Amino acid sequence: MIANQTPAAIIAAGDVLGEGPVWDAGRLLWTDIQSRRLRAFDPASGVVETFAAPERIGSIALLPDESRRVIAAFETGLGLFDLASGQVEWLHRVEAEANGRRFNDGRVDRAGRFWAGTMVEDEAIRHRAEASVWRLDHAGGFAPHFGGVQIANGLAFSPDGKTAYFSDSPLQTIFAFDLDEDGTLSNRRVFAEVTEGYPDGATVDSEGCLWSARWAAGTVVRHAPDGAVLETLRVPASQPTCVAFGGDDLRTLYVTSARDELSDDELVRQPHAGDVFAYDVTVPGMPEPRYTGVIPSASDV
Repeated sequence: MIANQTPAAIIAAGDVLGEGPVWDAGRLLWTDIQSRRLRAFDPASGVVETFAAPERIGSIALLPDESRRVIAAFETGLGLFDLASGQVEWLHRVEAEANGRRFNDGRVDRAGRFWAGTMVEDEAIRHRAEASVWRLDHAGGFAPHFGGVQIANGLAFSPDGKTAYFSDSPLQTIFAFDLDEDGTLSNRRVFAEVTEGYPDGATVDSEGCLWSARWAAGTVVRHAPDGAVLETLRVPASQPTCVAFGGDDLRTLYVTSARDELSDDELVRQPHAGDVFAYDVTVPGMPEPRYTGVIPSASDV
């Protein structure tokens, strides 16, 4: 539950398109997609570090016992990204052709598999729904799990790992799936229909409630496990993009945002667009899972 509608802190990130926040052992990592950079915030020092990337990063997966490297869903595929050097070891570069698609939202499930979805970036062909949701499994294989997607968003997993959530943002719908032990999705169903804004990034708290950022609505909505709306948090930016729990007790809700596509007048009215907002919450989140499978070889480049 939200302790206060006023942010406990605002991180002056100034991102064009902040996305994909994850809490990693005392720091918050997230990506500024359009600026091709990964950010890291240390609450203890208040310092934000910036790591330049060779391509736009849609989302990342943490690795066990590592803070120097992450698996990044770059616009064209997966790569091991070394934050210090900026070097990338490409693993699965599956969208390297100029096809109007790029990787977007992603998250590791409770069993340690990394799921990452693509989006149709070219608005002229978005209606074709040619994007997909991909899965990096424990053996290092990377394959599309289902297609027919316009903009993949909101990948999240229940505390017991048996339910997966996914949003196709233009459809203004959040879906739920059953997730088997072997990583198979089934029983796709409507979890919630969105009437204000578009469902963007999401995460789940320790009570199994889904927190969903609403692009263009300036809100984050907390859904009960049955999809009912429990609470609505209004943030000082019209384009919140994703959420993550952090802090030592996982009772800080971090909300990334964007200033992309806003007019000069809108930016004047929203001076914090593109910043990261931190809220105190009473129900803690869940620890961010890490990818626990085999690091695939670079032979798929």
